[in-house]
Amino acid sequence: MDEREFNGLADAMLSRLEAMVEALMQADEIGLDYEIKPGGVIELEFEDGSKIIINRHTAAREIWVAARSGGYHFAPRDGAWVSGRDGSELLAVLSRCISEQSGRSVNLV
Repeated sequence: MDEREFNGLADAMLSRLEAMVEALMQADEIGLDYEIKPGGVIELEFEDGSKIIINRHTAAREIWVAARSGGYHFAPRDGAWVSGRDGSELLAVLSRCISEQSGRSVNLV
């Protein structure tokens, strides 16, 4: 996959994630704030000050997630973003991480 194709897929997923976070905030389901930073970075900050960072890593052709529970890497495969380590899917892992850090059940899948 070339850089242009990867960036298109990553931009689409990051935009989708931003819309999901906005929906969570509008529904007042969890106490969080977020910031979009240059270079394809979404930073989520929770009421307790903990953060989840989601970013594009173009050189590796992956989206990376850094959360309290650890770091995760996802590559595009068959229409989904999948971990090469254990086959888990980005939205499922992010749902779990947000749930853990917010103390409320969240399902982005």
